[in-house]
Amino acid sequence: MLRSFALCLALAAAGCKKPEENKAPVKHAGDKPAAKSIQVGLVTDLGGRGDQSFNDAALRGLEIWAAGQKMVNGNYVPVPAHELDSSIPADLKGVVTPLPVKPLVLQSKAQEDYQPNLQLLVDKGCDLTVGVGFMLENAVEAAAKENPKAHFLLIDSPILDENGSPSALPNVRTMVFREEEGSFLVGALAGQLAKEKLGFVGGMEIPLIKKFEAGFRAGVKTVNPKAQVLVSYTGSFDKVAAGKQVGQDFMAKGVEIVFQAAGSDGLGVIQAVKEAHAAGKKVYAIGVDSDQYHVAPDVMLTSMVKRVDLAVYFAAKDLVNGNFIAADGMMGLKENGVTFSPIRLELPGKELALHNVEKLRKQIVEGKLRVPANIGDLDAFTPPVIE
Repeated sequence: MLRSFALCLALAAAGCKKPEENKAPVKHAGDKPAAKSIQVGLVTDLGGRGDQSFNDAALRGLEIWAAGQKMVNGNYVPVPAHELDSSIPADLKGVVTPLPVKPLVLQSKAQEDYQPNLQLLVDKGCDLTVGVGFMLENAVEAAAKENPKAHFLLIDSPILDENGSPSALPNVRTMVFREEEGSFLVGALAGQLAKEKLGFVGGMEIPLIKKFEAGFRAGVKTVNPKAQVLVSYTGSFDKVAAGKQVGQDFMAKGVEIVFQAAGSDGLGVIQAVKEAHAAGKKVYAIGVDSDQYHVAPDVMLTSMVKRVDLAVYFAAKDLVNGNFIAADGMMGLKENGVTFSPIRLELPGKELALHNVEKLRKQIVEGKLRVPANIGDLDAFTPPVIE
């Protein structure tokens, strides 16, 4: 059972670094929560609040899980107990508990907003400032250097030097994920339930999203090597219409199941699948980052869940407990950082498909199967035997 980021630091498989010089300048208070409320600020990327995916996952970790609050008409109100409980996955019950945390969130409308928003949160006295998304890497680095006594969390990217290599800062924790592993599992699931044609829709065509594509295609290749996987990128993460256009094109080409890793653009992909399904086609969608079943219950096969919420929650918890450490962390299947949401639809072959996916999951966790994280590795990938 995961307890805090400190556990991730103890897992060699997580790839976390813990140099002594990287400890953030905080007092250690054991595991006893501080008496006063801790203020945690968060800056969204361009997808913003309401993307029902990446940014909303980060907000869930801070607002709902840590602070026990939600935003209603511009104001925070307490989250009802039943709503809080339903937001926490079964395997995290008892791990996620309320903290004395006060959230402060700023939405970014343009990339130029990132650094000013981060600085504003520091100026307002936030004890921890979170940058959500790889696009905030430069802004977090600049803000951290200008405010060496402030604490930062950067999601989805390490701090990079001028050569593009990871370069740790003493007041920044970073967390990245093995998205290819979760994507592999949903690819293996979809490949068993589709007959001939599947689709992948990415947002920006960058190495991070290529990890989703490579993992998904490797999963399909493992269980259904003759299936065709159509691939398209929208070029953005905040244009629902662009995603819908690609989704409609895929539906016209006979795609049976489409996996989207495209932020708000992905909502457009899902809408296209919903409309095709309503017109009589047996088509389904796979969500990303958060469990997106509620977006389209009739067509949502599953979602590849990336636990950004857990990374944000752990950072807040460690700060509250006086255990915040600046380090580079990585979370995959073994660390409970990626997974897939429950399959709520009743489809032929579902139970056997899930049985096979579980076998593949165990191979990954045990280190017997390495999932390709880029297209070059995908080309050389030899599908494993499902024992």
